[in-house]
Amino acid sequence: MSRITHSLFEQPVSDTTGLWSGDDPAEMTFRSWAQLRSTAASVAAGLAAAGVGHGSSVAILAGGAADVTALVQATWMRGAAFTMLHQPTPRTNLETWVADTRAVIRMLDARVLAVGEPFTDAVRGLDLGVPIVPIGDLMTAPPPAEPVPAGEDDIAVLQLTSGTTGVPKAVAISYRNLHQNHQAMVRAAGFRPDDVAVSWLPLYHDMGMVGLLMSPMFAQAITVITTPLVFLKNPLSWAELITRFGGTFTAAPNFAYSVLARRLRRAADGAYDLSSMRVCVNGAEAVDESTLREFVGEAGRFGLRPEALMPSYGMAETTLAVSFTGANDLYSVDTVDADLAESEGLIERGTSARSRTLMRLGAPVPGIELRVVDESGATLPADRIGSLLVRGDAVTTRYLGPDGYVSAVDGEGWLSTGDLGYLTETGEVVVTGRKKDVIIVAGRNISPVVVERAAVAITGVRPGSVAALAVRLSGMAREGIAVVAESDSADDADECERIRKEVARAVFDDVGIAPAVVTVVKKGALPKTPSGKLRRASAASLIPS
Repeated sequence: MSRITHSLFEQPVSDTTGLWSGDDPAEMTFRSWAQLRSTAASVAAGLAAAGVGHGSSVAILAGGAADVTALVQATWMRGAAFTMLHQPTPRTNLETWVADTRAVIRMLDARVLAVGEPFTDAVRGLDLGVPIVPIGDLMTAPPPAEPVPAGEDDIAVLQLTSGTTGVPKAVAISYRNLHQNHQAMVRAAGFRPDDVAVSWLPLYHDMGMVGLLMSPMFAQAITVITTPLVFLKNPLSWAELITRFGGTFTAAPNFAYSVLARRLRRAADGAYDLSSMRVCVNGAEAVDESTLREFVGEAGRFGLRPEALMPSYGMAETTLAVSFTGANDLYSVDTVDADLAESEGLIERGTSARSRTLMRLGAPVPGIELRVVDESGATLPADRIGSLLVRGDAVTTRYLGPDGYVSAVDGEGWLSTGDLGYLTETGEVVVTGRKKDVIIVAGRNISPVVVERAAVAITGVRPGSVAALAVRLSGMAREGIAVVAESDSADDADECERIRKEVARAVFDDVGIAPAVVTVVKKGALPKTPSGKLRRASAASLIPS
């Protein structure tokens, strides 16, 4: 039996710590880890009756953290792998979602789709190509069976990736991967059994599932989980939960810290207590120093220590963590010559005619090796930008696609992250962008993030809703920069014209190249992945020809 399943199902389980969950911060429901394991055993019996056994696949569509926890543990009790399906929202095109979900379920060869609230009624009667069983029905089966043994290299999770091709793909995460990632987080982030994790992140995303549900579950710590919709409706609910439960550990993408900072700015002194927070992981998208400064400035009024902020680097392919800023260390940045970095891939620190600030994301966590290579695959020294490769026991070895499994690593076990970046002399990781998103203009490799940060500073542009990409319009001799920005004023012609002019000026001032086109679109127009990341290539369809 794997170390993960042995600790979950064969060792004593806490009846005093566990999961607080719900969609109202004032009325959260508590279930101990002992209660959840008991529920999972009943659900496992239902899965067994549905034909789920060792090596099977179970698709899960549920929003409540308690239902998800029971379904995850039940799936593992059957020696099977689970996949959290991407969840429909009120703005989702249902026909598209059904077609995409059918393709995913076919790829997974799922034995059953286990459903919990709030999706039970929504999917009832749909043809998704697999039996749809509500979690309540699974609990009506005969008495629970004993857990089916699962080995270290058996697949525990098939984590859907946020690709841009429309072709489904899942990262195969083994029990060995999960164990190594948990040990790395314990050592690098100092996660411990007396921590109180607080999260609103979607559980179909690796940061929410692995970082803020599984890690506390493995440690038998307390975790407090609400839904993304609660945060989106009221960002201050995040601070409310930290205050109420004495939260010590949380994580979110960069944009969320910016949103919360703006809401805290309007809050009365003493409204919240953030002094208990030890670790605030910032990851899943580019980390912006200005956001961290803004958040520290506003959250500090409520007791947050600057050292609690932990810029990080991670991905589904490494189970979660690649690098973390040191626990209790103040985050740091590199100020570099932008021209040298973009034209020659060289990092030269200090101010220059065009400086760029890059966030240091800490050293690789224990068990992760990272190297930087050039186009030929040769390893580059410190302070040279190249492709980032990773290797270790937390790194997946294969992907599942529509045609079956394919290797994710080379012959020496190295996985290409698809990211560009460099290592500092002290071994810290700096990510400069996604290789496929780089905009090449006049021999310079320009990160779209740099352009987007300049554009989002303009009044009227929605934070986190700007895409920069390469474009070659009719009559252009070479590729240029296109900017697509969402605005609540997209229907106001005069405002749109102002935004276009000011964005063009801001990008030119910061990057030294004026955009070939700036397009202003309505809120929600930019295509994004289910986890909220920009689909930059797909945004090209919004640019007038």
